[in-house]
Parts: sequence; structure tokens; C-alpha cells
Amino acid sequence: MMDYVTFESRHLRDIVRLCLEEGWTSYSDPTTALRGLTAPGSVVVVAVDERVVGYVQLQTDGVVHAHVSNIVVAPSHRRQGIGHRLIECAFELSGARYLDLVSTEGADAFYRSFDHKAFPGFRIYPHRRPGA
Repeated sequence: MMDYVTFESRHLRDIVRLCLEEGWTSYSDPTTALRGLTAPGSVVVVAVDERVVGYVQLQTDGVVHAHVSNIVVAPSHRRQGIGHRLIECAFELSGARYLDLVSTEGADAFYRSFDHKAFPGFRIYPHRRPGA
């Protein structure tokens, strides 16, 4: 049976594993991952089926805005409603009125399954020069 629970440090190893399996290096270092997942304003919900098979991380002001920072579900558990339920649980805990996100290629259909308003987005790297 799938459980949806808030992040605890015992989930860290599985979250790092999921990120590495996706090719994401931001949370490849457990110390960095723990700091990010427990940062102020961070809401993290994990899906546990004996081990962590998915997680979502939101950043929120707790009142109006929340932003989906990361969401991943193990390939073996995709298309079973887990990602949808992760978003719903985290949104409920966030206290926000809406979620913003930047979708990666191939994920648009998933996000379109929610009531939504689509608009363009950007990822800004303040310390990089254009074209670098």
C-alpha cells in the first residue's frame, strides 16, 4: 500500500537515488540534498511503497504562492497516479492558493491533467553571461 508522508531524514538516501537515476545532479550530494529538502518554506512529500518511489518538493510563502521545485516518480511506478497525489498532498500542506512550475520536455501532459493556466517560464542564472 502506498503511503504519502512528509519528508524525514530516513528518506534521504532514496531521494538521492531517485535524483541520480533521473540524471539530476543538484541533489547528488546527501548533505546538499538534506539542506535543500529541509530549507525554510520547503514542503516535501514522499510516496513510500516499502521504499521511497517518488517525491515532490515545493517552495512556498505559506499564504499565496508555491512553486514546484522537483517532482519525480520511479519509472517502475509511473502512470499510477502517484505524481498527481504527490502534488495534491504537497499543495494541501503548502497553504498556498496556487502552484507555479517550469515543465521539462515531455511532462506537459501530466501538468495539463490539473486545472491550470499555461504561460511561458524561464530559469534565470544571474551569475552567468548570455551565451556562456
